[in-house]
Amino acid sequence: MPVPAIEVGRICVKIAGREAGRKCVIVDIIDENFVLITGPKSLTGVKRRRCNINHLEVLDKKIEIPKGASDEEVLKAIEQAGLTEFMKERIKVKLTPALLVKR
Repeated sequence: MPVPAIEVGRICVKIAGREAGRKCVIVDIIDENFVLITGPKSLTGVKRRRCNINHLEVLDKKIEIPKGASDEEVLKAIEQAGLTEFMKERIKVKLTPALLVKR
């Protein structure tokens, strides 16, 4: 299965950091390494922040949002797509040795 592209509206799972295992939505693409993500915090507990794309696992689901959408717009789009319960689910992240290595 080909990996879906990093694009605005794509739903991902954080695989590193304190929010590991929580789902988030890409709101904006900053450069080739970083994207702006949001949970929104009220739904998934992920704050709106810059995130390295290596810390995300891209899922095959996508919502229709404009680039730089507010948390309210993201929340509305998630509800319209019927993904509210899906977004609340947490995923158990398996720590791979690559994530444990100090660089």
